[in-house]
Amino acid sequence: MPREDSSKDSSFERSWKKRFGQYADARDDDAGIAGWTRSGLETRVRNFDVLWAPMSEARSWLDAGCGAGTYSRFMAGRGKQVVGLDYCYPAVKKAVDRSRDGIVWGVADVKQLPVATGSFDGAICFGVTQALSNSNEVSRELTAAVKPGGEVWIDALNSACLPHLVGRVKRTLLKQDMHLRYESPRQLHRAMADAGLVKLRRYWIPILPYRFHRYQWAFETRGMRWLLHALPLLGSLLSHGFVIKGYRKQ
Repeated sequence: MPREDSSKDSSFERSWKKRFGQYADARDDDAGIAGWTRSGLETRVRNFDVLWAPMSEARSWLDAGCGAGTYSRFMAGRGKQVVGLDYCYPAVKKAVDRSRDGIVWGVADVKQLPVATGSFDGAICFGVTQALSNSNEVSRELTAAVKPGGEVWIDALNSACLPHLVGRVKRTLLKQDMHLRYESPRQLHRAMADAGLVKLRRYWIPILPYRFHRYQWAFETRGMRWLLHALPLLGSLLSHGFVIKGYRKQ
């Protein structure tokens, strides 16, 4: 049985690697290459700006699973030293073509990062875990990549979000394989804690379906952020994704 499960996990990850390559070959915009709508990616970046920019003083950053380089360019634009790595060469090639000077790019798998232990002050891994069979290996790799006290940010698709729940039920009834891996904050929290990260904190990322994107602003107000934080069940039901931040033990 373990061997069968492992084979299924490998098949899931291989199919996603092939899919990302097809996206990068066929599309030129960052959102399309990543498999997002334009409004969805813009919402994710705005949330990252609100959460990350005011709180982080880390200087050197690893963007693991950088895709076409959206977050790498964002951080470099705020004066950070950035290394962007992704296993999809066509995506990295497009990141290089559109990047500013100073960002270092490379082709590498987030589950086997070719960086020395303690190389960075911080690391992010966004838009990746839904294409992995679990978050354990990437959590360990990112933790090892940062210095003691360094910060790690990982996001995931929220398994309890209402639209996701409906979609999963439909696929189950139709006997279709899951095309994405959804995760609970508890699962990712455990993986990051087991990897040696402490002071873990979760942030909800509500993203409305594209047909309702004109109302997205209402879910990004200070009051709504407070409400989702104060009422975790509500946050869980309404949030497309979430981010967990932690620090490597000193």
